[in-house]
Amino acid sequence: MLLTWSTAQCGVPQLARPSNGRSLRPFEPGDHRCRWKLDEVDEEIPEWMSAMVRTQLPAAQRVGGGLCEDQRWEPAASVKLNMVLTRIGLAGLAVMGQNLALNIAEKGFPISVYNRTTSKVDETVERAKLEGNLPVYGFHEPEAFINSIQKPRVVIMLVKAGAPVDQTITTLSAHMEVGDCIIDGGNEWYENTERREKAMAELGLLYLGMGVSGGEEGARNGPSLMPGGSYEAYKNIEDILLKVAAQVPDSGPCVTYIGKGGSGNFVKMIHNGIEYGDMQLIAEAYDVLRSVGKLTNEELQQVFSEWNKGELLSFLIEITADIFGVKDDNGDGYLVDKVLDKTGMKGTGKWTVQQAAELSVAAPTIAASLDSRFLSELKEERVAAAKVFQSCVFEGEPVDKKKLIDDVRQALYASKICSYAQGMNLIRAKSIEKGWDLKLGELARIWKGGCIIRAIFLDRIKKAYDRNPELSSLLVDPEFAKEIQDRQSAWRRVVCLAINSGISTPGMSASLAYFDTYRRESVPANLVQAQRDYFGAHTYERIDIPGAFHTEWFKIAKQSKI
Repeated sequence: MLLTWSTAQCGVPQLARPSNGRSLRPFEPGDHRCRWKLDEVDEEIPEWMSAMVRTQLPAAQRVGGGLCEDQRWEPAASVKLNMVLTRIGLAGLAVMGQNLALNIAEKGFPISVYNRTTSKVDETVERAKLEGNLPVYGFHEPEAFINSIQKPRVVIMLVKAGAPVDQTITTLSAHMEVGDCIIDGGNEWYENTERREKAMAELGLLYLGMGVSGGEEGARNGPSLMPGGSYEAYKNIEDILLKVAAQVPDSGPCVTYIGKGGSGNFVKMIHNGIEYGDMQLIAEAYDVLRSVGKLTNEELQQVFSEWNKGELLSFLIEITADIFGVKDDNGDGYLVDKVLDKTGMKGTGKWTVQQAAELSVAAPTIAASLDSRFLSELKEERVAAAKVFQSCVFEGEPVDKKKLIDDVRQALYASKICSYAQGMNLIRAKSIEKGWDLKLGELARIWKGGCIIRAIFLDRIKKAYDRNPELSSLLVDPEFAKEIQDRQSAWRRVVCLAINSGISTPGMSASLAYFDTYRRESVPANLVQAQRDYFGAHTYERIDIPGAFHTEWFKIAKQSKI
């Protein structure tokens, strides 16, 4: 097959390595095929090929009809046309989708993109052109989009969880063949992923649920990736993921095959739950330093910047320091002080707490962070309550700022250990229940870069699980146990100071209560169990005699009163 094209503008075409991205527009409304002069004979080329050809050959000659966009058409020499397909496709071009597509293209993998709202396609292709003539090809129709990808086809979806995912799968799978693969890169409920994997298997299609962490910046420059589901599907795109993921010098690409079924989405969900806890703990540290220590934003920026040089070094501490330094463009003072104190959420924190209840795994720090978001939404009620309780003002003793800052640092670190311990215990419990055989140390490794909770602290967690893969809790790892013991006095001082000052620290308080409960050989659950047996005959166990027992508590108590 020969194509007439112009050497004047293009030089020698390298269709295997497209130089830029352009979306194909039809000559007339509804016309999705272009006609080209091939071997001196009119032949039709499908839209997907036309899109690729036109990006390389802007001056190609078309037989009959008007011109595409503002291109001019010239006679030229004939060359061989290789029908080259893209390596992968991506559907869903909101900011995360656009950025991930550009990341993939920048790593040398030509990519086809599609979105139901076609303006997003054109916007993505234009960005690809502006950001280095990246090999991104836009399609307005799902069939053309699918047919532009090499077999076995791989398509990543980045659309809103729930029904939109099912709708997108229905649209795309109608044009796919046995052995093709769909990857859901959104925050999805893991059981939905497992349901879809089974449904796709019946069609002969492979399915992966892949957690993507890192936000807009991570998607563009290197996220942490958590793919779970079909191992065959993972191997089909492993080469892409290894290059696209964040790269950490001492531990490699931040991606690994998580496991079967919905494990990838489940791990991402717990990652987000840990993120909730981290953010809440940092907010409480800020509140104590500001409300009790009376630190200014300038001082807070200095404190958090200093913390980011030591054991608390992390993405969240880094951006917190940045936030304190941003002035308000619309008025005096700092922008953080003008931000409304109502925290939004997208549901993954709630899912994490629901799973904690389902698995009977204590996650009080994460639960407290979720409750705090619920309470933050009650802005109007809180304003009214503040007027009712105006007399509840606590004037504490003057504090030593330097001492307070160090105490809060230690309290934050100790609380952080508890929050991560809870998240890891949730993952371990679900892994046992589902038979996923998840490697907790490997999860800590891929979270070291790209993702929102990336921190130097994660290297310590990886080493803890490397030392003992069956570790029951991070709290009892020898190194972490010593660190908590060394910091517990400061931790208790901060929580007590906050309570006495009328400042709520639900995350730090929950973490401390978690630690104090976990470290005690005996807790008052004996009384609770006796109460259950009293009113519901639920029985109880004894510490000295094996078996289940029931006591007629009411009858005995009544007799003793006579």
